[in-house]
Amino acid sequence: MPAATPPALIEADGLCMSYTLGARQVPVLRGVDLHIAAGTRVAIAGPSGSGKSSLLLLLAGLERPTAGRIRMAGTDLATLDRDALADLRRDRIGIVFQSFHLLPSLSALDNAALPLQMAGVAGARTAATAMLERVGLGDRLHHRPSQLSGGEQQRVAIARALVHRPRLLLADEPTGNLDDQTAASVRELLFSLNREFGTTLVLVTHDLDFAGRCDRVLRLHDGQLHEAPHRDALPA
Repeated sequence: MPAATPPALIEADGLCMSYTLGARQVPVLRGVDLHIAAGTRVAIAGPSGSGKSSLLLLLAGLERPTAGRIRMAGTDLATLDRDALADLRRDRIGIVFQSFHLLPSLSALDNAALPLQMAGVAGARTAATAMLERVGLGDRLHHRPSQLSGGEQQRVAIARALVHRPRLLLADEPTGNLDDQTAASVRELLFSLNREFGTTLVLVTHDLDFAGRCDRVLRLHDGQLHEAPHRDALPA
């Protein structure tokens, strides 16, 4: 018998998004359809300004689409209020932003432990320590963001996104600020999380090796999303 198709974790239909610029509306996404099976690895590529980051914000429930619908595990995000969306992100979603979003007054350890502490999980600092060690920051636990390089801050942000073993990880250029060796270790960490816990990965990336190891590569261009061959998807 053929293998069963994994259930859809993300179902997005007809997504449109535009920004107001002065007196006019600037469209970013124009009717995007996106269905992602649970446990899969999906890379999203496309030129700068094509709306890749905006798409991730919609999938995380941090922005609302101008039109269209997003369902996560069958739940329509439009039916959730702000508090319910925050609970969904805290419990099920990990997010890695390009700009890190670390709290400057907290150490690397406290930044990484924050999702577990907010959820009231026991042993939050122990789990955060283990995750920081996995991203190569075991000797920087008590440094604040201002005492870390850009690449180190990126790794703290990745550890924070992974510490609660999310069902879905949304990552915007997670290896973009890292040297080759650290980027390779982060790739392995993300893929091991996918294998060990079935975490669904949705990654915006220009990293050829990263995209080449994903199950699917999607290219966003002129507000439209298209399936693309792995190696043809990445050049801007």
